[in-house]
Amino acid sequence: MTLLEFELLATPKAAPDLRHHLRDHGFDVRLCATELLTNVIDHLGEGTPVTVRVIGTAASEGRTRIEVTDPEPRVSPVLMSATETEESGRGLALVDALAERWGVERGPDRKTVWCELRDCSGERGADVTGC
Repeated sequence: MTLLEFELLATPKAAPDLRHHLRDHGFDVRLCATELLTNVIDHLGEGTPVTVRVIGTAASEGRTRIEVTDPEPRVSPVLMSATETEESGRGLALVDALAERWGVERGPDRKTVWCELRDCSGERGADVTGC
């Protein structure tokens, strides 16, 4: 199992920095990680301290788990259906479409929004929309 962990402030500049740190991971991992980070910026505010973890399991299991932990357990993510003309509201919908599953774990002083993706890197026909 491999683990990458980043302590950072949720700012617009943090998203491309996070993608750069995850450059050895697939597009779906980078996209889901930055969408979860962007949700913190949008719903809790710029500068919120977060911990981002990317956990890769053994090749035989072929899964990657992304976790974004923030200090606000009372604010929950909401899966929305954005219309064609809306400029926001698609982040969690993208995560929902790409991930095999996602959820929220709460503690007394934090919450972690996580998702798990299947690793398709070695499979034939793998593309950015899944295996």
